[in-house]
Amino acid sequence: MSYDLVVLGGGPAGYLACERAAHEGMKVVLIEKRNVGGVCLNEGCIPSKTFLYSAKLKDGAAHGNKYGVKCKGIEIDHPAVVARKNKVVKTLTGGIASMLKGLKVEWVKAAGVIKGKGPDGYEVEADGKIYAGKRLLIATGSEAAMPPIDGLYEQFEKGFALTNREILDIEAVPKKLVVIGGGVIGLEMASYFNSAGSEVTVIEMLDQIGGPIDSDIAKLLKKNYEAKGITFKMGCKVTKIEAGAVVYEEAGKQQKAECDKTLVCIGRKANTQGIGLETIGVLTERGAVVTDERMKTNLPEVYAAGDVNGKSMLAHTAYREAEVAVNNMLGKKDIMKYNAIPGVIYTNPEVAGVGETEQSAKAKGLDVTIKKVPMQFAGRYVAENEGGNGFIKIIVDNKWNKLVGVHMITNYSSEIIWGADALVDKEMNIEAIKKIVFPHPTVSEIIREAIFQL
Repeated sequence: MSYDLVVLGGGPAGYLACERAAHEGMKVVLIEKRNVGGVCLNEGCIPSKTFLYSAKLKDGAAHGNKYGVKCKGIEIDHPAVVARKNKVVKTLTGGIASMLKGLKVEWVKAAGVIKGKGPDGYEVEADGKIYAGKRLLIATGSEAAMPPIDGLYEQFEKGFALTNREILDIEAVPKKLVVIGGGVIGLEMASYFNSAGSEVTVIEMLDQIGGPIDSDIAKLLKKNYEAKGITFKMGCKVTKIEAGAVVYEEAGKQQKAECDKTLVCIGRKANTQGIGLETIGVLTERGAVVTDERMKTNLPEVYAAGDVNGKSMLAHTAYREAEVAVNNMLGKKDIMKYNAIPGVIYTNPEVAGVGETEQSAKAKGLDVTIKKVPMQFAGRYVAENEGGNGFIKIIVDNKWNKLVGVHMITNYSSEIIWGADALVDKEMNIEAIKKIVFPHPTVSEIIREAIFQL
């Protein structure tokens, strides 16, 4: 069977590429063994947000007395939260499947392996059949990295050690939870289970949580978490996972954190093994497919998008990469830029940022002005956050007088950051930004306030 495009993988990059290509009249086949939507929709972005929204409602009600609202007996019904999560996932995955069917995209629900190149194009075997395409898009995504920690695989098989996939389906809230890794996934799950009643400990090798986020924001976020009862073990290395405990080194001494479950989230790795890349000679580096700015690999008409290229493992990055790939397949000039990819941590409060941080700007030797402004400059924030301590930090390139970075810690930041992203991406001059009219009262006005504080 011959197609204009064979898509291997049905996550954000894969299914969006199918949609865009089909809209343009291509005959498309999607090969995906699991539900469409990938990690993001089935066991990542969306499921975790359903958890976190429940926690946000609970935390808000528990502190309602600050706002003249008295609530008693507030608790999280975890099985109900999981059931709602499953309903949300089913609704969204069903919607994507219906969309693809309406566009006449053929979905082969099986694992696919690249077999080579034949007279009709690149050949992928799935469910005992060969699907050939003039073009091939590799969008197989990523999976949780499993480091060589003593006892990890044994305890994973026993259900004591979990990844982001398994923890979203556990039936009961663990009394004690140890989170290995203080990145986005670790912090979001630590936040939810803390609100749900777990005694949470986060063990992180680095001296900062949140990965490459702004250092001042990382410090404040950690302080807020500690105030809620989360314990952090920074600069510590996990050496062993045994039944009922995680063993780690702290200041050269061996320590042990007892727990009912442990969540392992120390990063993700591209899914490039076992899909036949070597049969056609697709170039990889450090386990990820190498792509250029047009999402092309080293082979003609072979593209890669999403986590599999290891560049920016975020769903919204994957969407854009898929669009760039399809546009170039159609002969439309388009390139992928990574200088303005927003990142969000959906905790309470939320953290969001785009572009250069204070640290990265200084590391690059950029001549910048940095302005940090309390969220209290935004009236709506004050009205809705009693005793809030959030802030925004903007980074301005002095040579060109343009915004190159925006970072904030405040609720609503996930819904505000797109605007900051546009300002950074379009390289708007500061004087031009000052003329933008922001709706009042909104928390987004903090961007305008920060600009006028320069």
